[in-house]
Amino acid sequence: MTSVTWPQVLAWRMRRQFVERPADQPAEEVARRLAGVQAQVASAAERAVTLRQARLGRADAGRADVARADVARALFDDRTLVKTWTMRGTLHLMPADEAAAYLVLCGAVRNWEKPSWQKAFGATPADLEAIAGAAREALAGGAALTRAELTTAVVERTGSRHLAEVLGSGWGTLLKPLAWWGVLCHGPSQGTRVTFTAPECWLPGWTGLPAVEDAARTVIRAFLGAHGPATPDMFDNWLMRKGNRKKDVRAWFTAAEDDLSTIDVDGVEMYVLREHRDELMDTAPSTSVRLLGAFDQYVLGAGTSATYLVPTERRKEVSRTAGWISPVVLYEGRVAGVWEAKDGDVVVEPFEDIPVARLKDEIDRLRSLLDSRA
Repeated sequence: MTSVTWPQVLAWRMRRQFVERPADQPAEEVARRLAGVQAQVASAAERAVTLRQARLGRADAGRADVARADVARALFDDRTLVKTWTMRGTLHLMPADEAAAYLVLCGAVRNWEKPSWQKAFGATPADLEAIAGAAREALAGGAALTRAELTTAVVERTGSRHLAEVLGSGWGTLLKPLAWWGVLCHGPSQGTRVTFTAPECWLPGWTGLPAVEDAARTVIRAFLGAHGPATPDMFDNWLMRKGNRKKDVRAWFTAAEDDLSTIDVDGVEMYVLREHRDELMDTAPSTSVRLLGAFDQYVLGAGTSATYLVPTERRKEVSRTAGWISPVVLYEGRVAGVWEAKDGDVVVEPFEDIPVARLKDEIDRLRSLLDSRA
């Protein structure tokens, strides 16, 4: 079996994810290439997209405003992006025409059937079914309701007043399964308040949830195209923190096997898309320096426990308290430091020696994104 090294893999991933060379692509195509962009923090999602767009560095003035406008256009005007809960139960910007596939695989975790989940949140599977039915009624016809309005509508229809507090929580615990069932997604904002609406009314071309085999082929192709090569276990960690049944994950890879090949990565057999295998083998290690923002997909795709990417002794500086993922400095594809924005400038905490001139060039490229929301 042909072997490649982690430096080759990281260089290939940076190319695939528009990190090494930004591309002239709109927000929805960046999200498609990355297999979704985490959007728990809206400004972090905007930065992840913009750093990968080639026009950064041209007409720098107002770059952050242009970034927000590009994401907003795709979300609210063209609706080629949708904001909803997907991987690991977190909010993501997803390409609208592929989002349903991700929802199917995320929903396969069925964590609401576990007694521990039911005890923690006071809801049973029957409660969730009733909530879903009530939400469908409330959102029928394209209604867009705030979290408070949706909670009121569900409680009135179900009588589940004991669930009102959990329903209204910003964590969306009881709404995530509804998103995975295709009942709701995020709609147009009302000032600072989010709204929820029915994807069948909001998204052009929505055709419902696909069969699990079709969903598996779509999502595995997208994941390996951005974050490969990978094992099924690595895929499951990215998808739902290894919450799925192993037999389900194996079945998904079987469904996608016609598109897959295997390759040895430093002694471990991993899957890669058949069409990318030769390109990966021909990829030379990178010597570039790149800065990425908080919660970037390059880090989240691998996970901060990936020792080939994040030094074990530095993990706490990358994966911080309350689930915060720091902005990072990449050198040769590895996380070689973290950075933060201070007074419109960039302050770097390196983990190793980083070429000074290359770091300065990258900081200069990033400055146009540093605004009051940084």
